Amino acid sequence: MQMRILFALLLVTSLSVYGQKFTKLEINEIEQSEIKGSLLTFREFLQMPNDGNYPQQIETNLKWCEKTFQNLGFKTTQLVSSKIPHLYAEYITDPKKPNVLFYLQIDGQPVDKSAWNQPNPFEPVIKNQKGEEVSWQEIETKIDPEWKIVARSTSDSKGPAMCLISALNALRKRNIAPAYNVKVIMDFQEELSSPTIADLVKKNRALLAADRLVIMDGTRHISDIPTIMFGARGIATLTLTVYGAKENLHSGQYGNYAPNPALKLAKLLAGMKDDDGRVTIPGFYDGVTITAADKKSFAEIPENMAEINAEIGIAEAEKVGESYQEAMQYPSLNIRGLQASNVGKLVTTTIPSMAIAELDLRLVPETPGSRQIGLIKNYLTQQGVTLIDSLPTDQQRAQFKTLATLKQKEGSLPFRTPMDSEIGLWLSKATERAVGKFLKVRATGGSQPMASFIETLNVPAVSLRIPNPYNNIHAANENIKIKNYEEGMKMCIALLTQQAD
Repeated sequence: MQMRILFALLLVTSLSVYGQKFTKLEINEIEQSEIKGSLLTFREFLQMPNDGNYPQQIETNLKWCEKTFQNLGFKTTQLVSSKIPHLYAEYITDPKKPNVLFYLQIDGQPVDKSAWNQPNPFEPVIKNQKGEEVSWQEIETKIDPEWKIVARSTSDSKGPAMCLISALNALRKRNIAPAYNVKVIMDFQEELSSPTIADLVKKNRALLAADRLVIMDGTRHISDIPTIMFGARGIATLTLTVYGAKENLHSGQYGNYAPNPALKLAKLLAGMKDDDGRVTIPGFYDGVTITAADKKSFAEIPENMAEINAEIGIAEAEKVGESYQEAMQYPSLNIRGLQASNVGKLVTTTIPSMAIAELDLRLVPETPGSRQIGLIKNYLTQQGVTLIDSLPTDQQRAQFKTLATLKQKEGSLPFRTPMDSEIGLWLSKATERAVGKFLKVRATGGSQPMASFIETLNVPAVSLRIPNPYNNIHAANENIKIKNYEEGMKMCIALLTQQAD
């Protein structure tokens, strides 16, 4: 009898507790007990270079993630699309329960080591509020929430990924299973616009099937209040090259005679926007409507345009929207790079043979990339530009006054989930339980490769925002504040224990 009772007790204690919901105080206690070990694992995670252009770096990070999720009790599968590997992991608590798919970005932007204030962007350093380096040994006795961890991918997006991993680990150590089935897809080429993810989702529709999609990527609102983001703009890129003479010409011998393609390009670009920053190309904003309810939701977000302007160093904002939030709801047209011969010490007195502009278009659901690119092509044609497919031939040079090529690439598609949707209410309850005050934002100005999931899987998507604003995302000295990292862990613990029924 005693043996049977002992066996029953052992059996009960070996089973996971499902769907246990913690209070804010309990979540805080769990996070505090786990933070030191989590930060040390995070340091290890960041030490692996993760440029998606290099297969070996993808492989190294994939193997680390594979082992990590297997140790958490997940079943893992490598999924390959166009020779690019992705990692899928799942923890099925009950086939009858809802499935929640988490998207993790593992890769980071390329680095220029010379621009960083540390020898190696992949050797994380801790810095205090004065920018002074803090030894990693100090976290054994003290962890200051205001310290920052500086390394590539701290905020975009190994930090958010590590918050989820740490929350899963904390629950597993306490023998608590998530309140629903957890599925995780890991992307190792997000910074390259995830070129293979759409095909991957289509081929693995059944495996990835989910009731909700949580995106662990993206920076918080500029107030640094915990943020739930309900949408993202898409992106398309263009390379506009305007041609002049066959070769660079001496400006003394040919100035006033040979047309300058740099000047032609400048005029074309200047004609695309008015002095207030609004795109003047007909139809560019067609379909976009901002309702009174939208404006009310924007007004509830704590933003001061004067403070934003001072922070980024501008006199006044463009007048596309009445506020920062409203501006993010429109498509944009940006010049991201210009080139026409040399400047500085390499400058020469020449008329360049060509001038190049690199453009990016941010898109909203009402303004698809193909339409916006078509509008730009129409504009160029109306300005007397003859668009060709390659370098001009002698015949074309003799026949047309202004020749140009326009190369295009459509990247991530825009998406937007209603803020009063079931996934929105579910995330709101969990976030409030974890950190109290939080923000619900209609859409971010940036882009995420989520449309393929949303459309193929017919699943609603919302982004859980963890990193601090002004974190040097994509630039040198990228960082995440420990306060944000800790809050991220709390949000994930609460979310994993929030019933999704």
